[in-house]
Amino acid sequence: MVNSSLKLNKTSFGSAENAGNVITEKEALELLNDWVKNEKLIVHMKQVAHLMKEFAASESLSLEEQHKWYLAGLLHDADWDQWPEQHCKKIILELESRKIDPEIIRAIASHGPRYFGVEPETKMDKMLYAFDELSGLIHAYSLMRPTGYEGMQVKGVKKRLKDKTFAAQVSREDINDAAERANVSIEDLVQFVIIHQKDAKI
Repeated sequence: MVNSSLKLNKTSFGSAENAGNVITEKEALELLNDWVKNEKLIVHMKQVAHLMKEFAASESLSLEEQHKWYLAGLLHDADWDQWPEQHCKKIILELESRKIDPEIIRAIASHGPRYFGVEPETKMDKMLYAFDELSGLIHAYSLMRPTGYEGMQVKGVKKRLKDKTFAAQVSREDINDAAERANVSIEDLVQFVIIHQKDAKI
């Protein structure tokens, strides 16, 4: 059952006049380390941030745009550890108060449409949603393999996706929905994560 208390009840975030405004990687990591005490959650956000940056680079986006994608990934779950009942709401308010680019804020707001009631619209929105759950499942799979990511194949990941008892907290429904919205096949998403996630600085 979806927790309706997490609904954001709005679809516009930040201010257009703040377009282009970002915080540095150092500032973002300071916020992360201040808010998040769960090491596994920090690893997850750093991995998603790396995937987002790498995907933006693969789309030949500018370094400035790549940084925006990175920030969306790095901070998307920043309030989950200490304030789960305010998930998304607290980090959105924080970034709005810092006058951060609204594209970053909206991507965070839409990374779980079933939960927050915000539909992913931009490519950044859709890819954050696409990488979120899948990243966690593939990381869990890497931990059970003697060689980690080395030699990991798409078919092995797909087998774990079908096994609902493996990484049971990962929503297969969200993974499939996100891939469809992003117009990217599950196979291509999995391959991208396998290639790039191992290089995340965690």
